[in-house]
Amino acid sequence: MRIATLALLTSVLVSPAFAADLDYGVLRGADDDYVAPAPLVDWSGFYVGGHGGYTSAALGFNNAFQSIVANALRNTVAESEMGASQYLAARATHSGGASYGVFAGVNYQFEDVVAGLEADYTYFGRGGDTFDQIGRSTITKDEFLTTVRLTGQASTKIQDYGTIRGRLGYAFGNLLPFFTGGMALGRATVSDTVTVQNFGYNNTTFASNQTGATKSFINNYGYSVFYQDNPPGSIPAPGTVHGTTKKVTVVGLAVGGGLEYAITPNFLLRGEYQYVLFNDFQGHKAELNTVRGGAAIKF
Repeated sequence: MRIATLALLTSVLVSPAFAADLDYGVLRGADDDYVAPAPLVDWSGFYVGGHGGYTSAALGFNNAFQSIVANALRNTVAESEMGASQYLAARATHSGGASYGVFAGVNYQFEDVVAGLEADYTYFGRGGDTFDQIGRSTITKDEFLTTVRLTGQASTKIQDYGTIRGRLGYAFGNLLPFFTGGMALGRATVSDTVTVQNFGYNNTTFASNQTGATKSFINNYGYSVFYQDNPPGSIPAPGTVHGTTKKVTVVGLAVGGGLEYAITPNFLLRGEYQYVLFNDFQGHKAELNTVRGGAAIKF
């Protein structure tokens, strides 16, 4: 029993020491196979990149024709009695197509919150137009059968625009959802033209000539050819075109949001939605909705 007890104690005490001296390299794995965890992205820094996508433009024409007609027919019964400047309706229209450009910005990270400032440039080069035509006749207080015919056309083309926006996001490692908002500045070409015809003849004299034995001269205006014996068959003078085409600078606001992903600490991909509103320039309005993707290098 003494021999067995000594043997048992010897094996218990010696085995741990012996195991410590052994090198089980195969079971532990070589040091070269160890992979360190990927470092978290630092979103702070300056970045520059490009973007491309699709822009849908809603174009409005608020009172685009009203002032043109009112000015063309000032001091006439067509405006003072008939209110001709209210006849034409400039209806909104839509246009859409590809847009592309560049952007640059700077980020500052505070723990998981990322704030920054970004500027971008977008080329669009598209527009749309509206058209309306109307004619009205009435016997005015001067006893003339007065006729007004109007043909109006208005168009807006957004050439390009840029924005300056603040950005605010929350970092989830390599993923950064963000919101953005600021001001927009663009270039546009606007055109508003109205072709105006205004003519009339004394209807009382015309009616009297139909029944009386004596024919009186029928006063008239606005005709190329006037037939005293058949005023309704007379030929009105060609219309006069009024209006302008201008290149203008437009100012508005820009808001949006998106998602940015860092493939590497220095290479970023993003998807983004942006809304731009240019309101009331020369009686025109433009709302731009853009969905786009982009890539950037961060320094």
